[in-house]
Amino acid sequence: MEQQKLKNILEAILLSADKPMDVRHLDALFEVDEDRPTKDEIRAALQSLQEDYEGRGIQLKEVASGYRMQVAEDNAPWVARLWEEKPPRYSRALLETLVLIAYRQPITRGEIEEIRGVSVSSHIVKTLMEREWIRVLGHKDVPGKPAMYGTTREFLDYFNLKTLDELPPLSEIKDLDKLHPELALEEAGVEAANDDAQQETAENAESEATDQQVNDAVEGEGEEQAEASEAPAEEVSEESDEETAEAQAS
Repeated sequence: MEQQKLKNILEAILLSADKPMDVRHLDALFEVDEDRPTKDEIRAALQSLQEDYEGRGIQLKEVASGYRMQVAEDNAPWVARLWEEKPPRYSRALLETLVLIAYRQPITRGEIEEIRGVSVSSHIVKTLMEREWIRVLGHKDVPGKPAMYGTTREFLDYFNLKTLDELPPLSEIKDLDKLHPELALEEAGVEAANDDAQQETAENAESEATDQQVNDAVEGEGEEQAEASEAPAEEVSEESDEETAEAQAS
């Protein structure tokens, strides 16, 4: 098969695919063709396509799961405006946990807590698992058999990485906000969230105080009613004793 025709076919496939395609899957699409290209020819065509897209608005990128067509990172901010829904924002604690797993894997939750100096929320681990960015690699041979976590292919794909070797040196990650544009933290948003949390806490405390005052008032009324009901009973008892004494005297 001529390389230009093969390039056109591969380009159409990759533009239509909803996930990265590796050479093995691409090769399987030609299995019924008489002039079926070899895997080396497919790789050469992919390489040529990558060169064709250099400097353009879209690019052919090889990630851990294979090849995919994607928007060039420089153009991502404008393309993102097509959708009203904003990308998810993650807490600094989650990002720190993800970084430690990526660079220190396999690593246990206890080891992460020891490095960070604070406990790791179960919600953080759950979120990372649901995003399929981390997985359990095994269990450490120590009492309790804690799970050891590591990153996944989905993690590499999301961050445009082919292997973990492409991660920047840990010493260069001075600002977690620059780890990835879509994971950038909004300080104003975080502060607003903290203010909302503080306000909610204050409102809860005020509500609890009000409830306590109501309870105290109810209990006070109950005690007064009990005292009022006891007083007539004592008077009736005294009158009954006097009547009994008079009857005995007569």
